[in-house]
Order: sequence, then C-alpha cells, then structure tokens
Amino acid sequence: MRFNVAAAAASAALLVGNAYADEQKVLKDDSPAADASTAAAAELPTFTPTKLKAPFLEQFTDDWEKRWKPSHAKKDVQGDEEWAYVGEWSVEEPTVYKGMVGDKGLVVKNAAAHHAISAKFPKKIDPKGKTLVVQYEVKLQNGLECGGAYLKLLRETKALHQDEFSNTTPYVIMFGPDKCGHTNKVHFIFNHKNPKTGEYEEKHLNAPPTAKITKTTELYTLIVHPNNTYVIQQNGEQVKEGSLLEDFTPAVNPPTEIDDPKDKKPEDWVDEARIPDPEATKPEDWDEDAPFEIVDEEATQPADWLADEPLTVPDPEAQKPEDWDDEEDGDWVAPTVPNPKCADVSGCGPWTKPMTKNPEYKGKWTAPYIDNPAYKGVWAPRKIKNPSYFEDKTPANFEPMGAIGFEIWTMQNNILFDNIYVGHSIDDAKKLADETFFKKHPLEELAEVADKPKEEEKKPASPSDLNFKDDPVTYIKEKFDLFVTLAQKDPIEAIKFVPEIAGGLAALAVTVLAILVSILSGGSSPAPAAKKVVADVKDKAKDAKDKVAAAASSGVEATKGEANKRSTRNN
Repeated sequence: MRFNVAAAAASAALLVGNAYADEQKVLKDDSPAADASTAAAAELPTFTPTKLKAPFLEQFTDDWEKRWKPSHAKKDVQGDEEWAYVGEWSVEEPTVYKGMVGDKGLVVKNAAAHHAISAKFPKKIDPKGKTLVVQYEVKLQNGLECGGAYLKLLRETKALHQDEFSNTTPYVIMFGPDKCGHTNKVHFIFNHKNPKTGEYEEKHLNAPPTAKITKTTELYTLIVHPNNTYVIQQNGEQVKEGSLLEDFTPAVNPPTEIDDPKDKKPEDWVDEARIPDPEATKPEDWDEDAPFEIVDEEATQPADWLADEPLTVPDPEAQKPEDWDDEEDGDWVAPTVPNPKCADVSGCGPWTKPMTKNPEYKGKWTAPYIDNPAYKGVWAPRKIKNPSYFEDKTPANFEPMGAIGFEIWTMQNNILFDNIYVGHSIDDAKKLADETFFKKHPLEELAEVADKPKEEEKKPASPSDLNFKDDPVTYIKEKFDLFVTLAQKDPIEAIKFVPEIAGGLAALAVTVLAILVSILSGGSSPAPAAKKVVADVKDKAKDAKDKVAAAASSGVEATKGEANKRSTRNN
C-alpha cells in the first residue's frame, strides 16, 4: 500500500510538472525575446529611393558626392588655438541593428574630432509665408556620451563656400540632438535679425525636449508654421510645441521700456526698511559677562564610575619587534588601547562635575529693530522708451537658406544621418518617414531586444531554498526525490526533514482508504465497522499531521545540511 501511495504521489508530481512546463513553453513562445529572435531572422525590407519631390531631399544615393563637400576650414575659437576639421565622412549602411537592406547614410568616422560637411540646395529655400518642415534620421551606432548630432540650415549669401564651412558660417536654424554629461537636449535655435541695427542674435528654445540616446534610428522633425507656432516631433510623436514669440531666450522683441542709464540714486535716498531703535537702552540687570555654561552643582558621581581605572591601558597583545634595539631605539613601550573595563560603565578616571547651561546667560545686548521712519523704498531708475525697440510680428519669416550642413564635435564615431527632408509639406515628410523610418525602426528595436544579454537562470543552492510559487515543477520533484532518498535510510528523519511530502502522502492515504471503504460498502450507507475504520484513519492522520508539524520545527536546520549534501552530490 505504501508503494502505491508513493507511486501515486510521484505521478501527481509529474502531471503538475508537465502542465507547468507546457505553460512556461507558451509564455516563452509569447515573450518579446522570442518575437525578437523571429524578427531578427526575418528578411529585411530593401531600400528603394523615394519618388517624392522637395526643395531638398537627401537619401545618400550613389551620386551623393556631387552635393556634399567636406570642409577644409580652420575652426575659429577664442584665443590663439585653432582646430582643423580633420574628421572624415563616409556613406555606408549601418553596422548596428540594421533594419533595411541597401539603406545608406552619412557617417561620422572619427571619434574625438571636429567634423564639417555641407550640401548646397538646388535653389535657395525662402520660408516666408510658408510652413517650414525639417526632418532627418539620426542613428547613434556607438551611443553618445559627449557630442552633437544636429544640423544647420545655412543663410543664403554670396560668401557661402562649402570648402570654408565652419562654426562661424552664418546659419538660420540649428536643430537636433546634443549631449554631454548631464546636458541632453534637442536644440532649436534660430538667428533673428534686428531690423533697426541689422545685427543677428541667436534665439534659444526654453526647456527643449530630451534627446533619446539609443543605437536604433531616431527620427527628428521640426515644423514651423507661418503663424509663428512650432512643433517638435520624435519618431512621429509630438514632444514640444509653442510660439516663437513666447518660448525663446532672448525674446524676439525687446521690451518697450528700459531703465534710464543716466538716472542715479540720490545721495540722501534711504533704502533701509528697518533700523536699530535709537531710544532703546540696555536693562540694568543685563549681564553681558555671564558665561554660557556653569558647573552643575547638583550632579553626583554615578555609582558604577571606576575612578581608579585609567582610560587607556597597554595593549596586552602588542609584542616588542624582533629588530628593536634598546640601545639605539630606547626602552620599548607597548602602545595603549582603550581600557576594556570602561566600555560597560559610565566612565573611568577622576570624576568631575559636568557643565550645564547657565540660566542667567543673555549674551551681548543689542538694540531691537524698528521700522525706519525715513525709509523711501527700494530705489530703481526711472523707465524711458527703449530707443532700440521694434516689433517683429512674423519671426517665422526666416531669411532665405542656401545650404545644409553638419558642423559637430563628438567623442563617439559612427553617427549616421539619413533621409533628410527640408521643404514645406508636412504630408510629404510623413510619407518619406513611412517609406523609410517606420519600416526599419520596428525591426531595429526587435534586433536590439534580441541583442540584450539574457538573464542567467538562478539555480537554488539546495532543495531547502526552493519556493513553490517560483517553480512548482522543480519544487515538487526535488522535494519528493529528497523524501524518498531519506526514507530509504530512516523514515522518521524523512518526515522531519521533508514534512511537506509526508503530509501530502498522509492526506492521499486517507483519501484512498475512504474510497475503498465506500466501494466495500456497496454504495449504500457505510456499515458500523467501516465507519469505525474511517474514523480511526482520520484520527491517525490528524495525529500524524501534528507530529509532522512538530518534527518540522525541530528539523529545519538539519534539512538544510542534508539537502546541501545531496545537492553537492547531484552537482
């Protein structure tokens, strides 16, 4: 009978184990990693040049060198130091998380170098009275710790020479990601011309959005409407919107009034709101010489104070160095350590009364402050009309643009730019993204997921460390195997060490006996003898259960030891 019960328990464990294994297989098949592996193995789409038309649209096809020219200028910086644009450029397919076959882009080839390259527009682009759309892809194949990945739309001038493109080349708009250390933002800067002075001033977007630093392709879109509103998108999702007239520093339009530079504060102007009370006098009982603390005369020596014990004693473990020479080094004296007898008492050595705060202490007397009767308020220069004031109601009418350029410095190489659109159609920019970005980006993301290192499965040190909720199959199998192994040597020890299995077998035995009694009784009411058997079995099962619980509490530590031994043998 015991053999049958054990076999039944083993079968039950296997059934649970198989069911759990099937469930885990389903979960595994539905996991992102499985999807990623399938997608990674799937055939990638093939790049096809777009048929869309725009004032400027660049996909870096085979004739790209006819348009793009690297700069050979010197970078103008403050001081005597000059930097040459020595960074190299190449057009090639991505090497990290490739999402489309044959899709080439412009790649930054050198780390820690200055790069500059530009392409002239077939015709100048004049955004006056039109929507301006700027869109391009950035792929940070090696990430980005410190560097820029932004583009510049260069002002149309006669002096616009690609060979001399540098940081001083006038630009109309600068747009794109820039990161170094804790600084991480998507730039949107435009140069605005003062209609009175003719001077240009950079206007920087307040609270720019954060760039997404990832090795997959990211799509950046800037839309500026003729009504002076703008929208910034990342991967087709809006991340910032606002007004050119409200969201930039310095503001497009200067203030109507300014402080009069000729106005000076009068010499007799009183701007002290409060002053010491000139009529106040120090009270006669005010003692400035009273000390902050005095001896606590009410204090008494603690009962456990060891007055005859020193605070430190010679270190009993210290030994005289073997190379110590008394004649040259003098008499050796052991170093001292805190007296261990003082550790558990209030203190050692001569006791003195402690200091306490002096209730008579008042400190140095100062006159209280009162409102100043002569106070005139905070002085400020008078306002005058701003002689440089102007009002530009249409800052979105940017000046004509003649070229596009990348002028950057970066610590990471292999930054790839692709599918650049500069024009006036939001729909066409979206269509270009649908043909390129939105086809490859999901595949790149799946490849990135598949490339992530898989977490190593944690193997419990021993069966005693197993948790039923974490892995029911392993839990049942390991516990039952341990119970059988121990039972062959000593059944009592097996019950102590693995009470879960013992209790389960006892419950199973009761169930089997109940079924047998029911069968023997012929399906009718049980005979008195049968009832007595069932009652006896129940009482014995309850008694066994109580003994199992008691044994379990005393056998926990032994369980770990035996389980670890078995785990070691299995390994």
